[in-house]
Amino acid sequence: MGKKVIKIMVEGGKATPGPPLGPTLSPLKVNVMEVVKAINEATKEFEGLTVPVEVIVDTATRKFEIKVGIPTTTALLLKEVGVKQPPGDPAHQKIGDLSIEKIIRIAVLKKEQLTAKTLKAAVKTILGTARSIGITVEGKDPEDVQKEIDEGLYDAVLAKYEPEWEKEEGEI
Repeated sequence: MGKKVIKIMVEGGKATPGPPLGPTLSPLKVNVMEVVKAINEATKEFEGLTVPVEVIVDTATRKFEIKVGIPTTTALLLKEVGVKQPPGDPAHQKIGDLSIEKIIRIAVLKKEQLTAKTLKAAVKTILGTARSIGITVEGKDPEDVQKEIDEGLYDAVLAKYEPEWEKEEGEI
């Protein structure tokens, strides 16, 4: 019969056998509780964040595979500063401050979804999102940090993360 792919959004570590998952999986005759348990195990590191998940079911054998995506950049930034929702006008309301290392780690995590060719470019992209939701970096406006990156002020810190950035997907 082939494979059936079910794409859903779940809160990390909190999938349930109720809708939309249970009713979608039941006709495929897979053990819904096993799937829920596997999703919760695979997404527990993203607790509190909405995560895209694909459940790939082999309809002949009833075996399944779980693929977990990465939450949005905004969700990752908000989690890092400990805020659920941005409060409104980011130009006037600052919601938190992050270190450049945290920004770089988010850039590395989002590597596959970003179009940036270099780690510097990826970090500048994440800084743009941080600025748009009212997050400062090292106590500065992210736009100023972007300029400092261009000037080479963070080259030493970026160099520490280059090996992670340059790894091919699937490499350990």
